[in-house]
Amino acid sequence: MSETNTTAETTVTATEVVLPGKVEPSGLRLARRELPAPTAGQALVRVESTAVSFAESAMRRGRYYGQPAFPFVPGYDLVGVVEAVGPGVAGALLGRRVAALTKTGGWATAVLLPAADLVEVPDGIGPDDAETLIVNGLTAYQMLHRSAKVQAGQTVLVTGAAGGVGSVLVQLARHAGARVIGTASGRHHAALRELGVEPVDYRDPELAARIRELAPDGVDAAFDHLGGASVGLSYRLLNRTGTLVSYSIAAALDDTRPILLDFLPLLAKLAFWNYAPTHRHASFYDIWAGAGKPDSAKREAFRDRTRTDLTHVFGLLRDGVLTAKVAARFPLTEAAAALELAESSARTALGKIILTP
Repeated sequence: MSETNTTAETTVTATEVVLPGKVEPSGLRLARRELPAPTAGQALVRVESTAVSFAESAMRRGRYYGQPAFPFVPGYDLVGVVEAVGPGVAGALLGRRVAALTKTGGWATAVLLPAADLVEVPDGIGPDDAETLIVNGLTAYQMLHRSAKVQAGQTVLVTGAAGGVGSVLVQLARHAGARVIGTASGRHHAALRELGVEPVDYRDPELAARIRELAPDGVDAAFDHLGGASVGLSYRLLNRTGTLVSYSIAAALDDTRPILLDFLPLLAKLAFWNYAPTHRHASFYDIWAGAGKPDSAKREAFRDRTRTDLTHVFGLLRDGVLTAKVAARFPLTEAAAALELAESSARTALGKIILTP
């Protein structure tokens, strides 16, 4: 594979969506910025697809742990085409469609990224379909197979089964041979049944009893995105050797107190359950766990793990095992409307809300 030591001679003007502070979605701003040519180890990516995730809703409230200081460009992940590379980057990457997990910065028409962070998208997969599986696919796959290690024949509970992560998680669990019980609004139940899920209305006042009717001995694994009272319910619904994986505290999204006052008690609760003298397990999943510092051995191992798992998930999409669930598409310039839909109780579609530069 050849190396290139030259880059585009001219700068690129990118349009970006800026989050200026703790604002409503309507407070998002559009800005234009000149991007320099990529330096050593960098690639210039023209963004084809990015998306709205729970993280942006939390960040605009200042409630995402570790988010940068305002103002900044949100955007947790993206898909795009490499248009220029810096010294030391393989020239074969030019023109390739790639995916990247960014945490911030994805809501733009072009970005500069470390080339080592890019994962090639297999031929035949479009940008929007690939976008649905970056953070959501990685989260779902790693929770299912690296955290809970779910096996064929087991029964799992997925809260928010119609959401971005949940809609991928239930498909992966069914592919692994697991029985899936999923909580969701009643309007999503028909679509979930088509995926092989046994749906339960999350607003049912007898939710625990309904799930117990389906799994009298408890579930082998529960995946909880709400935190708060929900995580306690999920733990109680485990069987005697079950595993709980918590991966968000969406129930605390609208709180005004510091996020650590919600996050630390959850971690303490999970640690207590995990070390209690039972055969149950409990943990919190963080997609960035083990990322380490730049240029460290931990960072390289994190990149290898991310590339391996995301490439596998893309392969399942290419082979028809997974179906990309796109809830809606908006132009990047209408990011405010997309974010409003993501946070709206009137949202009726299943899956990911896409932004297309």
